[in-house]
Amino acid sequence: MAVEQYRTYIQQLLGQHARHQAASGEVEAQTIFDPQNDRYLLAHVGWHGSHRIYGCVLHLEIKDGKIWIQQDGTEVGIANELIELGVPKEDLVLGFQSPFMRKFTEFAVS
Repeated sequence: MAVEQYRTYIQQLLGQHARHQAASGEVEAQTIFDPQNDRYLLAHVGWHGSHRIYGCVLHLEIKDGKIWIQQDGTEVGIANELIELGVPKEDLVLGFQSPFMRKFTEFAVS
């Protein structure tokens, strides 16, 4: 599958998650897209009372034609959503797992 299609899928999914997760009043879901370097993030930024909220919910990269999932804080799993769009499992790398453990998954090792 073409890398350009992967960019479109990732931006589409992060945008959808940002719209669904922005329900909290003072916490904003922000998408950060760097298509030149193929890095894509969804972060939560804001305040809950006097408590600072800042965290990366999703972090994906495209490297060597594969989608690397560096962070996935969703319940559904971004890998499952990408598979539903037609991305083959061999083009998905669970970068948040150790290289040793990746060989025991059904996804790409690297």
